[in-house]
Amino acid sequence: MARYTGPVCRLCRRFGEKLMLKGERCSTPKCPLEKRNSPPGEHSSDRGRSRMSERGLQLQEKQKVRFSYGVLERQFRRFFAEAKKSPGATGETLLILLERRLDNVVYRLGFADSRAQARQIVRHGHILVNGRRTDIPSFLVKAGDIIKWREASKKTEYYKTMAEKVDGKTIPSWLTLDKENMTGKVLNLPSKNDIEAGFNEKAIVEYYSR
Repeated sequence: MARYTGPVCRLCRRFGEKLMLKGERCSTPKCPLEKRNSPPGEHSSDRGRSRMSERGLQLQEKQKVRFSYGVLERQFRRFFAEAKKSPGATGETLLILLERRLDNVVYRLGFADSRAQARQIVRHGHILVNGRRTDIPSFLVKAGDIIKWREASKKTEYYKTMAEKVDGKTIPSWLTLDKENMTGKVLNLPSKNDIEAGFNEKAIVEYYSR
């Protein structure tokens, strides 16, 4: 399945909640969900969200997580398979693995306004992990890893803009950020409580268990 390339605001309307796919814009009155909280499409107001079957609700929850982290279906299945083999609750482990993705960490550190933007930054080689250029968005960070900008990238206008905006960013407790040098560190692996969005991971496990 290819990556979704349509209007991301339609996804939030489809699920009836904000997935923060456009970063700061999602927290302003410009967010379409603030104006019209109904599914996209003709006569959408006539379609009730509560009519969905249990299987449909499980699929919706899986899609919500997948779109939030910007992961392809094949990648998502690999993460689920890895979570299933790991000790602990499969659903929680799945979310923690997704949270450890480098593109998500770059977003959480305030180096980007959205995960899509963070993914682009990583792919373009602007980010170093432990001093090594890492351009793989799905790279999983571990405790003790140092994430910072490549020196050449600090000369870009984008970097200067993000360095000015980073003061207003909230950094999760499992990460720390030296705002002056724009250098982040993974203090420890995230826990379920560190994941902001209210995902129903049990529904995802049930979806793949059938």
